[in-house]
Amino acid sequence: MMNLFKMGGEITSRKLTTIIGIFGAGFILLTWYFITDGTNWVKPQTIPSPISVLLSFKELVFKNGLLPNTIYSIKLNVWGYAEAIAISLPIGFIVALFPICRSMLSKYIDAMRYIPITGLTGIFIAWFGIGMGMKAHFLAFGVMVYLLPVVIQRVYETEKVHIDTVWTLGANNWQLFTKVYLPSVLSKVFVDIRVITAISWTYIIVAEMVNNEGGVGAMIYSAAKQSRIDKIFAIIAFIVLIGFIQDKLFQMLEKWFFKFKFLK
Repeated sequence: MMNLFKMGGEITSRKLTTIIGIFGAGFILLTWYFITDGTNWVKPQTIPSPISVLLSFKELVFKNGLLPNTIYSIKLNVWGYAEAIAISLPIGFIVALFPICRSMLSKYIDAMRYIPITGLTGIFIAWFGIGMGMKAHFLAFGVMVYLLPVVIQRVYETEKVHIDTVWTLGANNWQLFTKVYLPSVLSKVFVDIRVITAISWTYIIVAEMVNNEGGVGAMIYSAAKQSRIDKIFAIIAFIVLIGFIQDKLFQMLEKWFFKFKFLK
């Protein structure tokens, strides 16, 4: 129990960690209820009560089509970050592994992180129209500007001892890439992808506002126009739940694809 309050300590009991996590969720909900329904310290127009947020799900599901809109957003997100991964991995390897490409492009790739992504919607509309394709490309670019520099950095972090060992055994460039660089980088980048792909949910509201074809981002925009703060909170909570499930799925896939990382 002393480790609970020890700086830098660690809780080794999974059961205790779960109990504390449940307590934390209960504490947040009770505090939320107390300042809204319990004491009315804040107006419902500012922060809705947890009860009103929960009740709004009925209208969202049966009247506003929460489930089909969620499917639309998931498709858009998967398309977006799959495209970002497909572009970032090969470019990242090429830039990191070849000195001429590294000298020519690495500084500009790092600078891409400062691009105001939300300000590019007009450019993407001009390039790709206003359909689902444009939104997916927009999300892909939003993920790629962060993922690409990470891929390059992970290539740099490949253990030199592994590279030297493969050279000593007489491997050629292709064997060096497939046996050392590729597994080393992918095992690390997979964790980065798991974190960075959450960015697509940040930009989805901006993307889905265009042409308002559907999606949870468009639902948030519509709820805001109606001043339905309870619906906005409910949709955001639902997105967080989707993100939590997505994160767990990535963890399962990581253990499946990279079993060697979890060997003791």
